[in-house]
Amino acid sequence: MGLKEVFMLEINQVYCMDCLEGLKLLDDNSIDSIVTDPPYNLSFMNLKWDNSGIAYNTELWKECLRVVKPGGHMLVAGIGRTHHRMMVAIEDAGWEIRDCIYHIFGSGFPKSLDISKAIDKELGAQRKVVRTKYARDFKEISGGRYGDKNTLSKNTDINITAPATPEATQWEGWGTGLKPAVEIWVLARKPISEKNIALNVLRWGTGGINIDDCRIPTSDSLTGGALTGSFSASEGWDRPWRHDEEIIKQKIAETKNKVAKAEELGRFPANLILSHHPECMQVKSEDTLEIWNCHPDCPIKILDKQSGITKSGKTRKNKDAYESESVTKFLRGVSTVTNQHGDSGGASRFFYCAKPSPRERGEFNKHPTVKPVKLIEYLAKLVTPPNGICLDPFMGSGTTAISCKNVGVNYIGFEKEEEYMKIIDRRIN
Repeated sequence: MGLKEVFMLEINQVYCMDCLEGLKLLDDNSIDSIVTDPPYNLSFMNLKWDNSGIAYNTELWKECLRVVKPGGHMLVAGIGRTHHRMMVAIEDAGWEIRDCIYHIFGSGFPKSLDISKAIDKELGAQRKVVRTKYARDFKEISGGRYGDKNTLSKNTDINITAPATPEATQWEGWGTGLKPAVEIWVLARKPISEKNIALNVLRWGTGGINIDDCRIPTSDSLTGGALTGSFSASEGWDRPWRHDEEIIKQKIAETKNKVAKAEELGRFPANLILSHHPECMQVKSEDTLEIWNCHPDCPIKILDKQSGITKSGKTRKNKDAYESESVTKFLRGVSTVTNQHGDSGGASRFFYCAKPSPRERGEFNKHPTVKPVKLIEYLAKLVTPPNGICLDPFMGSGTTAISCKNVGVNYIGFEKEEEYMKIIDRRIN
C-alpha cells in the first residue's frame, strides 16, 4: 500500500459520500489520526443532517477504530448538551478516552426564552414598547460561526418592552439557557497492539501526541539560561558528585541547555484552547509578543482581566513543585527548568490562542458551523505524526482539509452533502 493510495481511495481528496460507506473503502490500520466535527443532533436551524444521531452510532466509531493504526488518536468535537452520549458511543466502540480539550470562544449566540414575555403571551397581555434597540445581523454578531438562514438576518431595530402583568414582572430577567462559549473536543486513542508505547511507536508510528510542535509560545524574553542557587554540597541532600568541580560544571551546562530549550519551545500544551472574539483586532506583533484591542466578550480579555498580571517562576534548577507553578512529575512533585519561564502577563499566556480570521468563511461559504482554520491546524498537528494521514469523516466546509494542507499533513475526507462539496472545492482550490 503506497502513501498516495489507501486501499481504494487517494489521499488529499474529499469524497462526496456518506462516511459509513466511505470508511468501508479504507484499509485496516491505514489512518494515523482523525480530527472531525460531527453533527451535534440538535436539529440546528432545522437542518436534517443535524438530527441523524450519527455521532451516537457505535458502528461509526467501530469503523473509525478499524481504519486507524494502533495507538492512533482521534479528536471529535461536541458540545455540553450532547457530548456525553457521543463519548459513550466512542468508548463502547473500543476507543480509550484519554482527555477532553475545551475550546473557549467569544462569539456564541444566546438561545434563551424570555420567561417574562412568555408569561404575558400566555395570559394574552399586550406589552408596552418602552424603547428601541439597534440589533446587528445575526451572522455578523456570531462572528460568522452560523449561516444565513436566521430570522434576524440583517441589521435592524428591535423593540424593548415592559412586562404587562404582575406575574410577568415577577419573572422579568429570567430565561432558560446560557450563552454557548465552549466546545468540547474528545481525545481518544486506539489501544496499542504492542506491550508498550515505545514498541508501538516503532512499529506503527503512532501512540504519542506532538508536544514540542504544539507548545504555547512565551510572550516575553525569558532568563536566557541564568540559574538561581547552586549545586553546592551544602544545599539539600549531599551527593558525591557535588564535591567534583568537573561534574558540577557539566551539570550546570546541561541545565542551561534545558533552559534554552524551554525558552525556545514554549509552554507545555494544555487541554484548554482560547479563541479571540472575531471582532478583536491585533494592533501589534513582535516575535511572540502580541497586543490586541479586544471585544468586551473576548474570553482572552475576560480571563486576563480576572487573573491580573502574574509572573511565572524564575528559571532555576529542579525544585519542589507543590507550592510552585506546576507539578511535572507524578508523586515526586518536581518542577523542572523546562517548565519554568520567568515571564509575566495575564493567565491566557498559559494556553494556545487560536487567532480569528473572518476571511476564512467568505461570502460563498454558507455552511452553518465553520471551524477556525488555526484551531484545526493546531489539533491536526497535535495528533498526526510526520507524513501521516488525517481522516475527517464529516468534512463540512473543508476546514480540516485546508488546515492539514497548511501544516503539511496528508488528509482524506468524506462529505455527503453536494452543496457543501461545492464550498469545499472553492475553499481548497
